[in-house]
Amino acid sequence: MKVIKKWISNILTILLFAVFILLLFVVISSKASGGEPQIFGYQLKTVLSGSMEPGIKTGSIIAVKPGGDMNRFKKGDVITFKMDEKNIVTHRIIEVNKSGNQVLYRTMGDNNETADMDPVLSQNVIAEYSGFTIPYLGYFVSFTNSKNGAFLLIIPGLLLVIYSVVTIWKTIAELDPKTVKDSEDIGKSI
Repeated sequence: MKVIKKWISNILTILLFAVFILLLFVVISSKASGGEPQIFGYQLKTVLSGSMEPGIKTGSIIAVKPGGDMNRFKKGDVITFKMDEKNIVTHRIIEVNKSGNQVLYRTMGDNNETADMDPVLSQNVIAEYSGFTIPYLGYFVSFTNSKNGAFLLIIPGLLLVIYSVVTIWKTIAELDPKTVKDSEDIGKSI
């Protein structure tokens, strides 16, 4: 029974610590990159619409690779671009038009019946879709960006701290009688 409790205790410690480290990493990378979490040079974006379904589901997290030559894309590539100052969109290129140094991409969502109204200037492209998607995790990320979600994220950290304090306290309590007994034995031998 004691062995089972120890295993459960170790598993809980590892899980709480992993959640805490993951959340810490997401927060730090978000702040360092100006609001977008980055992992190994890839930005994580939350998909807010169903325009790219069924390949990319609403509420998914996708990884996009920013940087590089934004004139390099061809028909069939999936790009992330600024539609306007506030909106970022990830759609597939259906046509590439070159005019001198200027490259324009005609885009369309896989689930849309018509192409996007305005062509995308290459300087408005911010990243290329990597093909990596985690379905439904975006709902969690969006929730964590709210006030209620941010508050709830504190809970795993607090649980880890409380659990650590209790574990340390129990360990000290187990050591304390031994320390007192050892001190008495040393006092008797002098």
